[in-house]
Amino acid sequence: MSKRRVFFYVQHLLGIGHLARASRIANALVARDFDVTMVTGGLRVPGFPGEGVKTIALPAVAAGDKDFSGLSDAVGNPVTPAFQEHRKELLIDTFRRVQPDTVIIEAFPFGRRQMRFELLPLLDAIAAMERRPLVATSLRDILQARTKPGRAEETVELVKAHFDLVLVHGDPAFARIEETFPLAREIEDKVVYTGLVAPPPPAAPSETFDVLVSAGGGAVGKELIGSALEAARLLPEGLNWCLVTGPNLPQADFDALAASAPMRVSLFRFRQDFASLLAGARLSVSQAGYNTVCDILRAGCGSLLIPFTAGGETEQSTRAERLERLGLAAVLPEEDVAPHELARRIETMLARPRPDIPPLDLDGAMKTAVVLEDRLQQRETVRPPRSP
Repeated sequence: MSKRRVFFYVQHLLGIGHLARASRIANALVARDFDVTMVTGGLRVPGFPGEGVKTIALPAVAAGDKDFSGLSDAVGNPVTPAFQEHRKELLIDTFRRVQPDTVIIEAFPFGRRQMRFELLPLLDAIAAMERRPLVATSLRDILQARTKPGRAEETVELVKAHFDLVLVHGDPAFARIEETFPLAREIEDKVVYTGLVAPPPPAAPSETFDVLVSAGGGAVGKELIGSALEAARLLPEGLNWCLVTGPNLPQADFDALAASAPMRVSLFRFRQDFASLLAGARLSVSQAGYNTVCDILRAGCGSLLIPFTAGGETEQSTRAERLERLGLAAVLPEEDVAPHELARRIETMLARPRPDIPPLDLDGAMKTAVVLEDRLQQRETVRPPRSP
């Protein structure tokens, strides 16, 4: 029997969180003997999606700014209609060439509305097929609050028309989709909770640090890293620090930060062993993105979370506040990240005992693979599997 083929679309626009989560899921699918083709639409990030995953890179686009207004190409120019048409044709040609049994579209239609120019035609092409693949959307557990009238209704219509599964990568004991998507009951027959997509338990760290500060992808983390450098000067010299800026921080900004770093501060753009560094750290200081929080929960270290709120973003604040109520983190608002206040909060957190292991399901990547495997097997009892 040939391997089941998965066509996995993911578009990261600002940070690398969407790509990182999708890559964890793709790797779990490969481990369950799926043949996975991941189609990526963002700027290249070394190390993702990982070995064993076939990758097709569309001409890259990124957010025009941190408010997600508009799209830019890889060199910062606004995306043109001709560019969009070219991407759409490449995407649909790739889909037809792969002939997948399963299509996973990350975020859409709950997010990534900027990509409708290519995703709506892709969904139409799938709908026109005689032998239609299983179609799933892949979602984080907490969605961005919607403010424009009609958006939620449009999302429901698209899910009903085109999707078989809404894979919610969360533990319903922590967050349920209806809490951030009020029309969830209209599609509840399609919703499956997979657990949080955390990494596997980390290896023993090659280095240990008292304070590990990270800025996700780095596109919007310059202020946090700069304040952390100043906070390090205000706290006892016996503390050792690791600052991970993220690969998307401009090189000139990284060089300026590196030139001003005290001796006890180690500065990196990216660490492949980030999860194991967390396991050896006394305290993590970071934004409250999905993947970073999953890393922290798996590692079990103390956490000071600084939610990203620019452009009206609400998702990180919601996550951070829930973790704080569970005693698993403390929260510092983004506007309060001045060196003296950051130093004070870090000192307070270092005096706390290590938090208890969270009672949350962290095996979402493998459970996603199992869910898809089961659904495909159910289909194959009705019709024979596709020939190779």
